Amino acid sequence: MHALMLAVWATSAWGGPLRYAEDRAPGIVNPLFTTTMSEARINELLFEGLFADDFELRSTGRLAESFTVAEDLRSMTIRLRRDVVWHDGDGFDAQDVVFSINAYKDPATASSEAGRVSWITKAIVQDPYTVHLEFANPEYAPQNKLQFKILPSHRFPSTSIKRTDGFRTQPIGTGPFKFESFNGDNSITLKRNDRHWSAAKLTEIAMREVSDKNYQARLLVYESLEALVQVLPRDLATLENDRKVELYPYQTNSWWYFGLNQRPHRSLSSARVREALALMINVDQLLEPIGTGDRVSGPFVRSSPFYNHDVPPLTRDPDRGAELLTEAGYTRPGQSWIGPDGKELRLKLVTLSNLDTAMDVVINVQSQLAELGVTIEPEFLGIAEYRERVWRDHDFDIILSQWSFDRSEEIYEQFHSDGSRNFIGYHNAGVDDLLEKAKLAADPQQKKALLRDVHARIAKDHPMVFLWTLDNYAALSTRVQNVSMIHPFYFFTWASDWVFGQ
Repeated sequence: MHALMLAVWATSAWGGPLRYAEDRAPGIVNPLFTTTMSEARINELLFEGLFADDFELRSTGRLAESFTVAEDLRSMTIRLRRDVVWHDGDGFDAQDVVFSINAYKDPATASSEAGRVSWITKAIVQDPYTVHLEFANPEYAPQNKLQFKILPSHRFPSTSIKRTDGFRTQPIGTGPFKFESFNGDNSITLKRNDRHWSAAKLTEIAMREVSDKNYQARLLVYESLEALVQVLPRDLATLENDRKVELYPYQTNSWWYFGLNQRPHRSLSSARVREALALMINVDQLLEPIGTGDRVSGPFVRSSPFYNHDVPPLTRDPDRGAELLTEAGYTRPGQSWIGPDGKELRLKLVTLSNLDTAMDVVINVQSQLAELGVTIEPEFLGIAEYRERVWRDHDFDIILSQWSFDRSEEIYEQFHSDGSRNFIGYHNAGVDDLLEKAKLAADPQQKKALLRDVHARIAKDHPMVFLWTLDNYAALSTRVQNVSMIHPFYFFTWASDWVFGQ
């Protein structure tokens, strides 16, 4: 199969489509329902927000031409570009912006991205190219929150939009590339949008589904791909020494963790047991075989303004872990720890089967904890079963995963008691209060102080074993030129500048 893929994919003419790989093709192309990074990346090529990041990661106008913020910071007026056209030829205007905000907010839509607009209380069309927004609280820099993607109002009968709407397979945006086709091999073809104001240099981009992450690097070496979003650590040396490949380091707002299910009747509902488990794990030993990176002590990357550097990563101390288990009513008459209920401490650990290097981490932690009397039962799940078991049924004790954030680093949904992504069942009324205040804070310094306090409190509760943020590298064929840098979250933000060189 691999040989056939190489033969077929290598037939593309030099200077043809830029081909990049995803472990799994996007299941849906609709910004309202983005839940995976592969979906976020392809959305970046097809759709646009009012603002986007420049090379200094400052918000600059995209669909917005200019804006004015009121003196009381509770509203803003945005003037829109007049040279924007939807991929189907319809003109873009203020109604599209207002419609999109209302669609994200509509409870009947149940958008996974609704939190991006929850701070906007009203969106008003002032004229065809002017929008007025009103906010629930003062906003110091509202443009930083206005990067969510805008949808074509003329393609929907109302703001109540279903995930199954036909738009998901026939998306219409204003971005530099337009949707061409979903293909039988799960690939997606995009064509250049010749009407786009940026005048993209590439004529075509093709997303290829390559579930075997180990094989992606070979496809790049054999010139059957032009781009890898993330290089496996084991492939770095090979690609670095290939004169036809250029590596691009980039820092993501992404961190790994073991999430601990704290719901009633679970072993990990006990704070002592959670802390004991955290103290028994040698995180440095887990990291060593999979790459390099920085350990983290809480829910932010170390470069974040919200990271609390006064909270050090936990130091391994299995003896103290054993003391905590004893305090929690556990005994160890033999090899295994026995709980107050007379049952062996056995923990079900689930993770995605296609999560990079997850198997290495799981086998390693399973071995570590077995020596200390804790049995780990690993399960590697496909995406559908994973969503059902983790998100819906909460049928797990431990989850190995990673969270990726844009630069807003909004962790409300993950750690607030009512958060839509708080599938570990974490609850702390004090943290809830701080998260609510941080969400409303207009002063950046106040928000920084609040979230650093959140970091400290969460670390003390041990709802997760916080692991690391990995050093990331993208790899591109040297034929792809004018690549100044890679966006740390969306990857393709500046792809309009990329060009096939001679």
